[in-house]
Parts: sequence; C-alpha cells; structure tokens
Amino acid sequence: MSNENDASMAGRRPGGLRHLLQQISQMANSPWGNGPKDGDDGGKGSGGDGKRPGPRNPWVTPDPADQRRGAKPRGPSALDELLRKGRGGFGGGSGGSGGQFNLGDSAKFWKWIVLALVVAWVVFSSFHIVPPEKEGVVTRLGSYSRTVGPGVKFTWPAPIERIRMEDVRAIRTMPVGSPNATDENFVLTRDQSIVDLAYEVRWSVRDPELFFFQLADPEGTIREVAESSMRATVANFDLVQAIGPGRVEIEAQVQQRMQELLDQYRAGVLIQGIAIRQVDPPSQVDEAFKEVTAARQERESAINLARAYEQQVLERARGDTSAFDQIYAQYELSPEVTRKRLYYETMETVLSNVDKTIVEARGVTPYLPLNEVQKRLKAPEAAQKGGE
Repeated sequence: MSNENDASMAGRRPGGLRHLLQQISQMANSPWGNGPKDGDDGGKGSGGDGKRPGPRNPWVTPDPADQRRGAKPRGPSALDELLRKGRGGFGGGSGGSGGQFNLGDSAKFWKWIVLALVVAWVVFSSFHIVPPEKEGVVTRLGSYSRTVGPGVKFTWPAPIERIRMEDVRAIRTMPVGSPNATDENFVLTRDQSIVDLAYEVRWSVRDPELFFFQLADPEGTIREVAESSMRATVANFDLVQAIGPGRVEIEAQVQQRMQELLDQYRAGVLIQGIAIRQVDPPSQVDEAFKEVTAARQERESAINLARAYEQQVLERARGDTSAFDQIYAQYELSPEVTRKRLYYETMETVLSNVDKTIVEARGVTPYLPLNEVQKRLKAPEAAQKGGE
C-alpha cells in the first residue's frame, strides 16, 4: 500500500507544477495568449493545450491525461527549436544518440577558419615589395641567406625566412662635437696647440649584408673611427693651418683614413665626405687667441701691401728700361734729332704744371696765354658753385 501511495503522490506532483506554470504563463500581457477567463480550467483553453485554439505555451509540457484521451500531440515550440539550433551551432545539443554532442558541422566550420588563417599567414609572410631605393637581406632560421634587389620578392613563410630592408641610397649625417661651448672636442695640433673641432661625417650603406652582420654597433664604430682619424690627421698640421688654409686638406685626409679603416673592419659603409664646421681654441684662451689672430692678419696685410708696391716699382723700372733701349736705338740712327726731342719732352714734363711766362725776341709776336685766361674765367664760377 505504501508503494502505491508513493506512486500516486509522485504522479500528482508533476501535475501541480504544470498547473502553476500554466497560471504564470496566462497572466495579463502574456506573449502566449490572453489571461484566463471565469470558468476556465487552469488556462488550458488559452495556453494551446485545451479546447480553444491559441499559441502553445513553451513552458508547459503536454498533459498525459490529454494524450490518453486521444489528443494529437503537437510538435516542439518555436523556443525549443531556437534553443536546439543554438546548441547545434556550438557543437552541443542532444538527440536520438543519447545526449552525445554533434560536432560534424562545427568541425567543418573551424577547418575553414584554420585554412583561411594559414593562407593569410603564407601570403603576408612570403611576398614582399622592396622599394627602388632599398635592398633586402633575407635570413633563414636566423642566418644570412641572400640579398635581394628592388621589386616583388618571394621568401619562405616566417619564421623560416625573414627579410630586413635597408636604404642603400640615403646619405646619412653624423655630427661629431658641437658648436656650443658646453660640448668641446679638443684635438692636439703639431705645434702643441689645442683646438676645439666640430665636424660632420656623411656616409651611406654600401653592403647591407656586412652592415647588418659584421659589426654589433655600426654607427658607434663609425663615430669612433671618425674621431681617431681626425686626431691622427690634425696632429700633422700646425694651429694656423688647422684654422685656416689647411681645412680642405684635413677633410680629404680624414675621409681617406676612415674609408681604409672601415674597409679593414668589413663594415659595408661608404664615407661620402667630411665637413668641418668649427675650429676654435679652448674657451679659456679664446680672447687672447683672437688678439693673436688679429695681429697675424695685420702682419699678413702689411706684407701683402709691401709685395704689391714692390711689384709696382719693378714693373715701372722694367718699362723705363725698355723705353730707354728704344730711345738709344733711335739715337744711334739720328743723334741730333733725338737729343732735341728728349730736351723738348723733358721741358714739357717739367713745365706742364707750373705758371710760366715766355719772353720772345724782338719782332716776334708775344705768346698769348690762353690757358691762363681760361683758368681765370673758370675760377669765379667754381667758387660760386662751392658757396651754393
């Protein structure tokens, strides 16, 4: 008896739960139909499980009593279909296989995703566009493989092969020292003087393979080589040459020394040129050095003036000598005529700038000083203009 009572109670419990769910679903504004009316039996008519037509309540399972009376069971609700499709899309859900997961469609979906990722990885890591001004260094598993020129290039996908591009046409500038007084670069000259040098090194990459793999710090090496070459070169010039006329020669020698050292290091670098920006003495003796420089310039100016006067006198003497030789040749041909000509030319030169009065013998018309008359006429006009 006790077993039969327990079974009957267990059979009633689901019915009470269904009745409660039907009441909740048949409240006002319910999405599955209107609320219950007077005389209805728990909402069977409006829930889709009774006599009256209406949408089926997705929260209510079919009543076993209705099924025993021959009622035709309805299919799953729209909500059940939606949940089932969602579980199937993620590889879940249960069916006639006893609740096992259905991974067929999901596996195909993930295969396409993986294939697309592999294709994108191969395309983006295998095809490279090298610009015209650059060259590409290809490494295979970290070691050098080859150098490629401009254009579209193909490599094995990363990380098997990688490409590193470098601009081989750009001219780069490296300043050494600074024109500012706070950053001094002292260099010793041949006459034991000290100068503050500021210069620039212009260089470019000649061989990308050597530039990448031969030196650990290429730019640092270039700077150290530039400083060493400059000190070795300036040590062969005195102070005056380093400051003024020897700059061009110093730049050429430093460029040559740097290129030789970098070629020995196999740096793959080409030195384009050296440009000296500043050559000054130390700031502590700058004023005294300027005075010494001014005195040297004055000395050079005086020496240049003396040399110019020397050249002028020499040229005049050479001209007089040539003229005398010509006159002597004429004198040999006609001594009397040449003697009178020399007398007249000499008197003309002597008397041309002095006031003179010429007295002639009797019977000769006196000399009319037209030049003196013209001078006296012009004198008042010049004085009047000067007063205005």
